[in-house]
Amino acid sequence: MTTDATDTVADAEVRRIRQAADRIAAAGPSTPVLGRDPVNQAMVNNWTEAMGDTNPVYTDAAFAESSSHNGLVAPPAMAQVWTMRGLHGTRAADDPLGAMMLALDEEGFTSVVATNSSQTYHRYLRPGEHVAASNVLESVVGPKRTALGEGWFVTTRTMWTVGEETVAEMTFRVLKFRPESDRAPSAPEGTRIIDAPEYADGVLRPVISRDTAFFWEGTRVGELRIQRWGDTLRHPPGPVDPSGDFDTKPDYVVARGTGTVYSYVVHHAPKVPGKRLPFVVALVELDEGVRVVGELIDVEPDQVAIGLPVRAVFLRIDDELTLPAWEAQT
Repeated sequence: MTTDATDTVADAEVRRIRQAADRIAAAGPSTPVLGRDPVNQAMVNNWTEAMGDTNPVYTDAAFAESSSHNGLVAPPAMAQVWTMRGLHGTRAADDPLGAMMLALDEEGFTSVVATNSSQTYHRYLRPGEHVAASNVLESVVGPKRTALGEGWFVTTRTMWTVGEETVAEMTFRVLKFRPESDRAPSAPEGTRIIDAPEYADGVLRPVISRDTAFFWEGTRVGELRIQRWGDTLRHPPGPVDPSGDFDTKPDYVVARGTGTVYSYVVHHAPKVPGKRLPFVVALVELDEGVRVVGELIDVEPDQVAIGLPVRAVFLRIDDELTLPAWEAQT
């Protein structure tokens, strides 16, 4: 593709993104994909217990039979549950959200913030019904300047169907943004940052919001930043002052990065891409008083104990993600 000589680099970038969005939207809805399992009572029981939903029309067959539903139904809010891909699932080749995310990744908009999701339910589902999901790209709006960096708002719509009937819909909007710096800065003197690209394929990437961006910006430069509300330190970060003062604004302190193991688990299975089993994940109580979780590296599981002195290290996964971790103090 060629561009007019008067175009700036930014103009060409915007044009490419909009052309990709037009192409993906024009392809229409993706092919419906059936969920792994039909609507089933076991999953309903687990979901209602986890959510604290005690409506007997979902779990009590006799009560449901006497209700206006004339039998058991599934909670409408479970619509998305029935077509989740599972731990090892992959997006369909024609999935428009995946295609648009890839197009933005290629232009340097590599970070994601989930900003909005709304669902519409057309009817209740019943045990035994098999639900399929299809997605369509509705809009790509940008570039927009946000507190996290320049980005694009991507909106898709999911249609859940049983046969030819649409039973529920969801509008999902994400912000794909370009971090302010596209290179990982140098660590402060004395900070240990370890390049760990072998983790990249298996790591669960955090969802970065305006409440947590400062923390992940800190790990990229080798700082363990802890949110502060007045005199109170808080981790994980939150959007509201723990004291309930809605006028207070947070800042952060940079922790010394030293503390002791408060609790830990040894992971034996299942396998994790890029990692040798077993490995240790520790909840560390920092000298500042808050607790932070991370992998404890370079220590055999039988050498770990409650109270073990540790210090922070940082695992650089790629240019966009650096994870906090721990090592034993020597």
